[in-house]
Amino acid sequence: MKTAREIVHELGSVLVAYSGGVDSTLLLKLAMDELGEGAVAVLASSPAYPESEQEEARSLARAMGARLVEVNTNEVELEAYARNNPDRCFHCKEELFDTLTPVQQELGLAHLAYGATADDAGDHRPGHASAVRRGVRFPLLEAGMPKSEIRAAARTLGLANWNKPSFACLSSRIPHGTTVTVAALRQIESAEAALKSLGFHQVRVRHHDDVARIEVDAAEIPRLIAERERVAAAVREAGYKFVSADLEGYSTGSLNRTWKPETSAKSS
Repeated sequence: MKTAREIVHELGSVLVAYSGGVDSTLLLKLAMDELGEGAVAVLASSPAYPESEQEEARSLARAMGARLVEVNTNEVELEAYARNNPDRCFHCKEELFDTLTPVQQELGLAHLAYGATADDAGDHRPGHASAVRRGVRFPLLEAGMPKSEIRAAARTLGLANWNKPSFACLSSRIPHGTTVTVAALRQIESAEAALKSLGFHQVRVRHHDDVARIEVDAAEIPRLIAERERVAAAVREAGYKFVSADLEGYSTGSLNRTWKPETSAKSS
């Protein structure tokens, strides 16, 4: 954490792309500690993020005493995003940074930063390419901090969300190649909210048209099966006709295995 502090201090002033997740919250806390009024948080809202997550982020920012600016982004309206190829996240970050850069300039802040981590460096993260090409800073990654260290640092600093489950945008529940629509996002949001209300902690509802494929942590699979009638009823209430449980349990990026890019037929 010492290295991350030093990197943040050297920024002078910064607009932190804040989501309420542990990564961006730690980054914001370090910026507030090191830069005082030179640290501002910005929360972006769009149909790809549940309002419940946004409200949690607002509440946490208030509790921290952070200065919070809010913006709306329109990535779902972009054809390049909605077609949902594996580069979707690149177009999302392009829209995000296009929206945040004028805010940074208006506030007279020297840098724009977001909470990429050392774990992201070895993963498929097309959105990070957008940050790199624009000169957006990522102090936690620059300091070599993986998620485990970030959670430990957040706990040490007393951040309430130090053990908050990882959360990706709702579009990540839709298989690559299937168009992202606001209607599908709202359906996923409703189904996941229903499952969380039943007490499931880490939940993903993978959207396969009329079929909802539920992922929970492996330890919670027995309860998911035991309560299958309540679970199925709750998810069908969100608009799905069929409900299935993934016996492999929750896995980040599990839909990546479904992507089969079109290839040109080779002449014989």
